[in-house]
Amino acid sequence: MNSSLLPQLIHAYPFLKEEKLFLKPFGEGLIHETLLLESQRGKWILQGFNDSVFNYPERIDHNLRLLDQETKGEVLPFQLPLPILNRTTSGLTEIDGKKYRLFEFVEGETLQQIKEPKQAYLAAQAYGLFADWAKNLDALEMQETIPDFHRLDLRFEKLKKVLEEKPNLSSEEIQIRDFYLAQKPLVDWYLDQFHQLPLRVTHNDTKINNLIFSENLEKVNALIDLDTLMGGYLMYDFGDLVRTVACSLPETSTDWDSIELIPEIFEELLKGYWEGIQSFSTPKESQSLLFGGEVMTLIMGLRFFTDHLQGNIYYRVNYPEQNFHRAKNQMLFLQSQQNSRSHLLEIWGKITALSE
Repeated sequence: MNSSLLPQLIHAYPFLKEEKLFLKPFGEGLIHETLLLESQRGKWILQGFNDSVFNYPERIDHNLRLLDQETKGEVLPFQLPLPILNRTTSGLTEIDGKKYRLFEFVEGETLQQIKEPKQAYLAAQAYGLFADWAKNLDALEMQETIPDFHRLDLRFEKLKKVLEEKPNLSSEEIQIRDFYLAQKPLVDWYLDQFHQLPLRVTHNDTKINNLIFSENLEKVNALIDLDTLMGGYLMYDFGDLVRTVACSLPETSTDWDSIELIPEIFEELLKGYWEGIQSFSTPKESQSLLFGGEVMTLIMGLRFFTDHLQGNIYYRVNYPEQNFHRAKNQMLFLQSQQNSRSHLLEIWGKITALSE
C-alpha cells in the first residue's frame, strides 16, 4: 500500500489530523479499490477511483453535488452516502496521480442474493422511494457518466457490426446469434419509448448488493454506488432489479435447465417499487415496467455475447467461454420472461390496478 497515502489524506481532509488512522482493504468491489479507514473516533470508506471504467470522474462529481443539494431538503428513510468534500471543496482528491474519495462508513449487511422474498420487496421499495425523492431533480442537468450506458438499440447495432467480422461461428454460437437478432421487435418497442417516457434521475445499477441492509435484514440502511446516477427511465431501474433478483440463478450459472423467472419474486419487486413511484409515474411509465426486465436482460445478453466475439476485452472472465455462457444464461432468462408475459401482466394489473 502507498506509504504516502495517509499523510496526503490527512492534508486533504483536515478533520483527520488529530486521528490515529489505520487503513486496510475492504469488501469485494470489482471496479473501485475500496479501503476501510479507521480511528478510535470513527470509520470511513476510502475509494480509489477506477477511471478506466468511469472515464469522466468530473461528471460523477458534478452529479453527486446536485444530489447533495437535494439531500438538504426532504429526508429519505435510508442514507445516501456521498463523498466528503476535501479542503478544496471537491469530492475527488488526487494523490500520486490517482483519484480518491472518502465516505462515511455505514454499518450493516450487503447481500449478493436475496435469502427470502421480503428482501426483494425491501430492495425494490428502496429504489422506488429514491425515484420518488429524486423526481423533482432535472434529469437534463445530470451528465452522462457512462455514455449510452443503457441504449439497447446501440448495443444491438454493435453486435450486428461485430458479427460481420465473425463469419465462422460454431453451431451453438449461431443459435445464440439468431436468438438475439430475433429480438428486433423488442428493440423497436424500446426506441418507441423515447417519445413517450419522461427522462428521470435513475440509479441505473439496481443490484441487490448496491444496498446496505440492517444487520437483521429487516430494513435498508443505505443506497450506495451512485456513480451510474444520471438521466434514464424508470424501466431501467425496475428492469435491472428483475434481471438480477427475480432470476432463479445468477448470471454466471451454467445450470441451463434451472434458469428461469420466479414470478413470486417479480411480484414482490413490483409491489415494493410501485409503492415508491405510484404517486408520480405516468401511465406509459407504469406500463413500461412490464418490459423493463426484458430490456435490461437483452442489453446484458448482447453485451456478453459481443464481448465473447471480441475476445473478452471488457468483462473479466475466469475461463475463456465465460462471456459466451453468460450470454446463454441471459438468453434463457429472457426466454422465460417472454414466455411469462401473460402471467406478469396479471401480476402488474393486480398491483397497479391499471389496465395495459
